[in-house]
Amino acid sequence: MRLSGLQKEVLSLYRQCVRECRKKPEASRKHFQVFARNEFEKNMGIDKRDFGAVEFLLRKGRRQLEIYSSPGVKDIK
Repeated sequence: MRLSGLQKEVLSLYRQCVRECRKKPEASRKHFQVFARNEFEKNMGIDKRDFGAVEFLLRKGRRQLEIYSSPGVKDIK
């Protein structure tokens, strides 16, 4: 099955989240992974044709990733 452009963007964002988790301290790495996974699972039910909602969530996810990937953020709960 071929993926649409938005689907590819979502997968790319998820991969970026996983990569950033690896950069966090060992003790808190799992917290970041669980948080990222939960955020994606929470929105899995959104219709892939609802472009407005998907684009909004992509922007929100990118902002969150930018905040949480900064070196000052050591843990998330």
